[in-house]
Amino acid sequence: MSERRNSAAVKVFPPAVPLIVILLGVGLQRIWPIDVGFEPAAPARYWIGGLIAAGALFGLGLWSVLIMRGTGQSENPWKPTTEIVERGPFRVTRNPMYLQMVLVCVGFAILLWNVWILALTPLGAFVLQRLAIVPEEEYLEREFGEAYLDYKRHVRRWI
Repeated sequence: MSERRNSAAVKVFPPAVPLIVILLGVGLQRIWPIDVGFEPAAPARYWIGGLIAAGALFGLGLWSVLIMRGTGQSENPWKPTTEIVERGPFRVTRNPMYLQMVLVCVGFAILLWNVWILALTPLGAFVLQRLAIVPEEEYLEREFGEAYLDYKRHVRRWI
């Protein structure tokens, strides 16, 4: 008899995905540079990219973590979930912490003016969806049934 896990069967360490996207993009830019024909002034791209990345990380990401911890839960996907959180950013997206990871990639793509990072970001989002989000949703459906299905009906996966 197999023992039922009381957590999501997430198959990847989620923060590693955007880190790999960014590092791979930087490496590919060094090996096969892509020149888009223009480059905005460094201060502008640093401010815009930095604001997107920092806003995602410290705004959306930190806010989500604080809300999760405020309910006595962990942001760690391998820990049990005791309730469905429906306030703060969770009212707009079911996955604010994963969304912030994708936005951090976009921010770094602008900050570093790196097309490779931007091109790899959808792949990173796909990996997060398949290896983290889908297993989490399957777990939450088993754990909370109709309550989670109702949440899914009125809150989108990403935005």
